[in-house]
Amino acid sequence: MLLSLMRRHAKSWLIKFLIGIIAIVFIFYFGYSFNEKEGVKVAYVNGEVITGMEYQKAKRKRLEALQRTYKNVWSDNLIDVFDVKNRALQELVDQIIISQEAKRIGLDVTKEEIQQRISAYPAFQFKGRFDLGRYQSLLQRNRMKEEDFEKGIAQELLQEKVGQFLATFTPVSDQDVLEQYTFIREKVKISYVQFSPERYKTSVKVDPAAMEKYFQENKEKYRIPEKIKITYISLNPEKFEDQIKVTEQEVMDYYDDHLENFKENDQVKARHILFKLEEGADEAEEKKVREKASSVLAKARKGEDFAELAKKYSEGPSKDDGGDLGYFPKGRMVKAFEDAVFKLKKGEISDLVRTPFGYHIVLVEDVKESRTKDIEEVREEITGAVRGITSMDLAHEKALSLTDQMPYDANLVSFGSKHKVPFKESGYFAQTEEIQDIGGDDKLRQSLFSLEKNDISELIEYNDKFYIFQVVDKKASYVPEAKEVEDRLKQDYTAFLAMAEAKATAEKFLARVKEGADWGGSAKSDGLTPKTSEFFTRNGPIPDIGYNQGLIEAAFSLGEARRYPDKVFEAGNGAFVIRWEGSEGIDRVKYEEEKEGARRSLMVARHQAMFRDWLEDLKGKADIEIVTPVTRL
Repeated sequence: MLLSLMRRHAKSWLIKFLIGIIAIVFIFYFGYSFNEKEGVKVAYVNGEVITGMEYQKAKRKRLEALQRTYKNVWSDNLIDVFDVKNRALQELVDQIIISQEAKRIGLDVTKEEIQQRISAYPAFQFKGRFDLGRYQSLLQRNRMKEEDFEKGIAQELLQEKVGQFLATFTPVSDQDVLEQYTFIREKVKISYVQFSPERYKTSVKVDPAAMEKYFQENKEKYRIPEKIKITYISLNPEKFEDQIKVTEQEVMDYYDDHLENFKENDQVKARHILFKLEEGADEAEEKKVREKASSVLAKARKGEDFAELAKKYSEGPSKDDGGDLGYFPKGRMVKAFEDAVFKLKKGEISDLVRTPFGYHIVLVEDVKESRTKDIEEVREEITGAVRGITSMDLAHEKALSLTDQMPYDANLVSFGSKHKVPFKESGYFAQTEEIQDIGGDDKLRQSLFSLEKNDISELIEYNDKFYIFQVVDKKASYVPEAKEVEDRLKQDYTAFLAMAEAKATAEKFLARVKEGADWGGSAKSDGLTPKTSEFFTRNGPIPDIGYNQGLIEAAFSLGEARRYPDKVFEAGNGAFVIRWEGSEGIDRVKYEEEKEGARRSLMVARHQAMFRDWLEDLKGKADIEIVTPVTRL
């Protein structure tokens, strides 16, 4: 392979000549190609052109964001998976439509507004003021031109102005806020009788023809997902550790370079006795707890064993350990507690300290002043760190060497055997399943599933190991024949029949109680016992039943005048007949406290929905002409 040849002869005149030829070809062929792409016209939006340069910038921005997300498991095939090309174009179309409509209604963004927005960014400030050098440095570090960044800020400001303009057409009244707040926070309580399908599973009869019909109606439920099989080479840095000898100079260099890591801030070792008292407790309760704490403080100051006093009187979780809190630095405890403790000397006992938890008495048993650990104290830690870094470097270098030597049409098994590198083969797995011996997160599996059969991945770093993967086979998603899933189908159909029986029995029960039969007595005659839920809201699950939207809506539609719904509800664990037991309105005091926050939430939701609808309407009316398909860019 050319890369392998270049590695071995990097200093020869031949390779220098080849590199020169490659550079010339790249500049004259690819350079022309790139410039040509940037110079084309991609699309017209109501007569306004989208240039190739604008499109390439938008695509690059999306691509870089994805690469940051996927990091070491990135695959170029993910460009198609996420439809980066079309999404980049659609983003530009949206921006132009927004800008055109903003101009039509008289909205614009001034240079001063752009400057103010940029100046307000904390990342560009130094000591609370905008710093031009920091601004330019951060943009350069992110490979972004000032004009491009400022154009993005202008678009952001313009979109905000459009949003504010549209917001004037979606006012939120006090009544709107109250209704939304009530809808979210009002509660209801029900009693229910559960008819479990388990009672009927042994009595239902499975008819093969009916089961086949059930399968045909529910085919998608049995769809087998796409699966792949992979072979892979893995390089574990731990295997390289026996090659590493950490020198004294490396230890010293690491110590000097990471000195901040070895600094210890001031620490104290303390015990405390806690007397619980909620914030906002009334004066009488406050006095009672304070008097009790003061009497124990007096005992501690007379010399009684502090740990024993803590075991006897403390109401905190460290009570059984004699109130021992161990060593801790600043920033670990609540401020009032910390301020009191770090003023004490070794052996001193505090006055009463009030925190949100109550009153504390604190004994400082030891004080460690800030210091930097000596190199001998951390030698073992440094040696391990240097060995880990070096082994990662060796494994990475070996992995790069392998990828350089690998032909584009390589068979990973043959390649691994030839180079005496161990390889493994997985079984078939779906994108939602773990990879044998690797596990893998969603991003890794998504990256692998983006590869075609026989494709070889880039070098991937995952869980501190290096991998090269090859997809050796793919099985497309398909709907199986009934016979292929016969056991599961029979179980499902039996459960379906049993649920139908449970539901039929529940419907008879509902009819009886709606006609006036006794709720408890009717349930008892069916061998069942009614249960009563806790109060619940529309947004959460029903205790012991789970989340069932239809059941929840029905429960909130009932009341004193109509306690039963018109139907039986099917949940995962049975058929349910419910009865209204009570409603609970909102807490008016709490509503007044939370009213403005609720108003903001409702406004944001309405404005976002209106903006989406407004933009979609404009796009539907716009004259959008694609001049150059993105597949050619």
